[in-house]
Amino acid sequence: MYSAIARNKRNTVLIILLFLVIITGLGFIASLMLGDWTITVIVFVIAAIYAFIQYFAAGSIAVAMSGAQQIQKADNPRLYRVVENLAITEGMPMPKVYIVPDPAPNAFATGRDPEHAIVAATTGLLELMDDDELEGVMAHEIGHVKNYDIRVSLIVFGLVVAVGLISDIILRIVFYGGGNRDNRGGGNPVILIFGIIALVLSPIVAAAIQAAVSRQREYLADATGALTTRHPDALASALLKLESYGRPLRRQNASMAHMWLSEPGQPGFFTKMFSTHPPIRDRVARLTQIGGTF
Repeated sequence: MYSAIARNKRNTVLIILLFLVIITGLGFIASLMLGDWTITVIVFVIAAIYAFIQYFAAGSIAVAMSGAQQIQKADNPRLYRVVENLAITEGMPMPKVYIVPDPAPNAFATGRDPEHAIVAATTGLLELMDDDELEGVMAHEIGHVKNYDIRVSLIVFGLVVAVGLISDIILRIVFYGGGNRDNRGGGNPVILIFGIIALVLSPIVAAAIQAAVSRQREYLADATGALTTRHPDALASALLKLESYGRPLRRQNASMAHMWLSEPGQPGFFTKMFSTHPPIRDRVARLTQIGGTF
């Protein structure tokens, strides 16, 4: 159990290092193409600024995009007490609790650290889950907070968007910007062609890396939640219900898809290719295996 958590943490660190290598390569390629080495510095500055803004503002943005409404214990004692008990068990500050008025069963957590954490559940989830399953789901979300998964996800997402933005800006400069076109790529058409290919592919690679990071964190949150409740079968049962009765959320935004307990949209070819969540059957199989170790 603990070795699985440690392995997931190591894998995530390696993936983020790979992501930083791509950012470095993007700046280097842009400098070669445009003949200006200050572009490498500019790439890092833009990426850092966007990641910084995303890091501090993502919690409030997620709440606004989902339409979530903050509650107190009197508003929904069942949900509030489940979260409160889990926070006490983990020795964590009490997160802010929100409910999303949506019949689609789902939940999410956000916030850069346990002191600024938010957990939310949809009305559909509250109606569908029994008490044990609800505890399992919220233990998963609290697990994200405990493991600082949200911080990792916010940084990676910010860098993914920064890569797309930088690539778009550089491509526009290459094709539509002023200056002598013969000087681009140091006058070497091979550098120019491969540079354009790299700029086009880099956002796709970045999105694939983000999905890989997110899938690792989902497995880790499942394991952490199971360890907290000592009842992995409850979360497994909840996930199977999501597979059977899940539906797309009414308010969707691709920028927060990785925050939800399960995929918030209608699965399609590209959705599966860049899915930020592992298949539910794989998650259930791992939870079943964990249950055999208690």
